[in-house]
Amino acid sequence: MVVVSAMGDTTDDLLSQAAQLRGDASPENLDILLTTGEMQSAAFMAMALSSRNVPARAMTGAQAGILTDGRHGRARIRTVDPGPVSRVLAHHIVPVVTGFQGATADGSHTTLGRGGSDLTAIALAAALKADAAEIYSDVAGVFTADPRIVADARPLPTLSYEEMIEMASQGAQVLQTEAVRYARESQVTIIARSTFDRSPGTRIAAHTQSVGAPVTAVALDPYVTTIRLVDLPDHRDIAIHVRHRFTHAGIHPDYGFLVPSLDNGRSDMVLTVRDDDKNRATDLCRQMLRDFKGAEMVVNGAVAKISVIGTEIRHHAGVTATMLQALDEAHIPVQTIIPRPMSISSVVARSEAQRGLRQIHRAFNLNHIGGVAMRARDPAQVYNS
Repeated sequence: MVVVSAMGDTTDDLLSQAAQLRGDASPENLDILLTTGEMQSAAFMAMALSSRNVPARAMTGAQAGILTDGRHGRARIRTVDPGPVSRVLAHHIVPVVTGFQGATADGSHTTLGRGGSDLTAIALAAALKADAAEIYSDVAGVFTADPRIVADARPLPTLSYEEMIEMASQGAQVLQTEAVRYARESQVTIIARSTFDRSPGTRIAAHTQSVGAPVTAVALDPYVTTIRLVDLPDHRDIAIHVRHRFTHAGIHPDYGFLVPSLDNGRSDMVLTVRDDDKNRATDLCRQMLRDFKGAEMVVNGAVAKISVIGTEIRHHAGVTATMLQALDEAHIPVQTIIPRPMSISSVVARSEAQRGLRQIHRAFNLNHIGGVAMRARDPAQVYNS
């Protein structure tokens, strides 16, 4: 079985054409439009296989049994019926399925978000009880950093689901985050490899052998915006309420530090959201500022997030110090630090992000197996220098 994505920049081109029309396109109409990119790919692939005497049949996500909820643009898969694909396979025909899409119970077309073809492949692999889902791209697996930015980035032979989820959520573009979560839940092994060579790629599964170093990889997300809510009541319930409001809205920001203001019982909160969520997030923050009688909202879209990732980060206090010292030595100011159980992120100016990524990769010696010991410098000294 084969799952295909749209060709080249087809999806972006379709979005650009839609934006040239007057008025806002409804999510329902956009989904119908965007599904056509994968339909072209599936039809051409099936024709190409048939021309080489390999019987093949193009199938939409709906025809392949993928049932989703009704959230257009970011639909979640509810169920996958393996029957339609199994019946095609039983006739020795290769099913070529459109990635990135499915349908609701009433037949409405839906799309699964950027990178959704990964999710389609893994969901069908789980339904068919396949040994693994092989994901092909233009890079030979998952690397210690984006090899298009960091020339000496090293391929990683194995990763755990947890490591890959963290890498994907922090900007690594090899696999979609939701796809890896689905693989973890259904215990589908993923093999990420190159379309253009025979390298073994990266095997992503439940249990992998630890390399011993606290940092596995570094990732860059250049598409983020920071929102600072100024002069909020300095109370734990405020933070809980903010998280609840964002979760209810389907937005999942990173939360930076609550920065105490001068001795007035007030504080600032820093949020980091994906650029795709910027407009909705700022609208929600305006409402909360009114509710909490905050002073102002400061939005900065000229930033990027650099993250160091590893399952053992929480047990190594020197990781933050090493990252901050690397940026300090490169004269790259850090605007916000975001600690998470499996990653530590620094928000920096977008114009400095790629240079910062290379500097941090070098600081942790990730181009060599085993990494490097952390420097024992107080991170507060670096952050305040």
